[in-house]
Amino acid sequence: MALIIRRRSLVRILLFFGFAILLRFLVVSPASPASSVASRFYTSDPQEIQKHGVLDLVTRGEKALDARKHKFLQVRMGRDEREDLFTGAVRDGILDYWERFQKPFIEGHETSYMDAQSVLTSIEQLLTLNGWVAAKCPTLTRPFGQNKDEDAYDDLANQGHLYYIGMVIHSADHFLTDQLAVIVQLARRLGTSNLFVSMLDYDSSDSTETLTDLCEAVLTLLGVPYRIRRVPSMTVDPSAAYYPLEEAHTRNLALEPLHELLVKRDIKFHRVIWLKGFTCPNDILESIRISMVNDAAMVCGMDWAEHNGFFIFSDRWRTRDINGDQFRQSVSSSLSSSSLNTVPPRDTVGAQRYAKHLPFQVFCCESGTHVVDPEQSYYAGITYRAGPDFYNATQPDDPPIRLPDDKCLDSTQAWFCRDLWVWKAKDGMKDVEQDLEVIETTTKQKRTVDPIEPVADEHVLQRRQVVPEREDADANAGSDYDASDLPQNDPPPVSEQRLTAPNAVFLPVRIMVNPRCVTTYAGVSHAQLALDLFGPPDRENREDELKDQDVLQDWEGAPDSFVCQEQQTTGGRRASKNQRRLGFSIHQELEEALSQ
Repeated sequence: MALIIRRRSLVRILLFFGFAILLRFLVVSPASPASSVASRFYTSDPQEIQKHGVLDLVTRGEKALDARKHKFLQVRMGRDEREDLFTGAVRDGILDYWERFQKPFIEGHETSYMDAQSVLTSIEQLLTLNGWVAAKCPTLTRPFGQNKDEDAYDDLANQGHLYYIGMVIHSADHFLTDQLAVIVQLARRLGTSNLFVSMLDYDSSDSTETLTDLCEAVLTLLGVPYRIRRVPSMTVDPSAAYYPLEEAHTRNLALEPLHELLVKRDIKFHRVIWLKGFTCPNDILESIRISMVNDAAMVCGMDWAEHNGFFIFSDRWRTRDINGDQFRQSVSSSLSSSSLNTVPPRDTVGAQRYAKHLPFQVFCCESGTHVVDPEQSYYAGITYRAGPDFYNATQPDDPPIRLPDDKCLDSTQAWFCRDLWVWKAKDGMKDVEQDLEVIETTTKQKRTVDPIEPVADEHVLQRRQVVPEREDADANAGSDYDASDLPQNDPPPVSEQRLTAPNAVFLPVRIMVNPRCVTTYAGVSHAQLALDLFGPPDRENREDELKDQDVLQDWEGAPDSFVCQEQQTTGGRRASKNQRRLGFSIHQELEEALSQ
């Protein structure tokens, strides 16, 4: 009898262990450290974001972006690993150092605690990484209280939202180290498990590839999830490159992890931060807060470049005020003149709010670093695109004949903005039947509206009043080639395109510019720029005054026309750009979308 009981117990034990092994095979995460036998059950690419395992679904209380648990959250793609003359010597040297020094130090009973302490000390030091320019941020003049204490933005961190940082780098090693410092500071404030960094190196020819190795090491040590990817140029011949198409291509690649994490891990991000040039961490946090309190689809900073000893607003390639006009290349010290004629936005309300350092509504923007709400854009299916009708100047064919009302071949960001306006109108029609009735009535009456004629009420007409132009012309210079080939009669005459329904009947998109978020580039005296924009250090603190005014109460519809600055031919970023005023009809865009 005792022998039978022992056999039954042994069988039960064997069954229990067999069930445990089978359960481990079924629920182990493909990214977790598993045995070689278990790994045979997973044939997917280890660099791809993996779907939820059973344990992931059960333990949903854990952090969604735990890079130490899920190795696929820290991926390097496209690294040039071709062997060269020194590959073997470097590999042997690393292996020798590891076997003789590092491994015994880590595993040794007397020294293991010292190794752990060294790692913790390194992490603490990295979290204080300020770069070169970023180290000056706490000392910059601000009349709004951003720098008064370290806890100014603790409310953002306490909400536990996830933030996606997107970067497209093309031979820009001169500020990549400072951008890394900004990412580290954001991770310190918001939490290392609340960020995902997507860094795309687009065929850089400088030391960017080496610096991305540095970024990889720092982010790995800090536990910040990332995907660092290097991709080749779309064209071998630079003269055959179409810059807007390259923009769309690279930005969509940088957003791939955003969509993969949603589809495979059910992870949604609260905001997407496009990091460009150099921007102080507190300025980015300021724009995030403005985006949240206004429920804005996009909030942009302002892009300033140094020119002949002063600073000008440079990014007119992508930015349009609520009238559809280009921003001026205004001097940063123009506020001291107390004249609204010299500030970047041309509409009266925008100019007034800019003069008070208040965020204002625009038709489109992307001035340097900007914050996008993915719920109102990327998750709604909006991607970056470019006009397909450009002319390849490297081919012997004659250039096509373009009509005055042909679609604008401008930047991919301008296409993105117009897509936002059309999507918002389409989304509003789903919920508000009154909008549909207005459109149907307007269409039946066959009413046409000239795009340069006012179509809104008196209140909108007052807001749309254009600030008189200065007599002296702005300098055609900036941080890039966005302001090249501008005609003297800016803006040019409007085309003869006519609208079937005014844009004022559709719901407005909340796109804003935050003048307190400043983006600069190499060689720019950030301290002097801050002094020009915000005044001397003894200026009165206006934090409480501005807090209530940051929320914009009155939102306008899209303008019925805009200044189209377009690149019609290939030639890369330096290709010439033409300028014309073109009608913009949301109703027509909706009709074209429905007909396709």
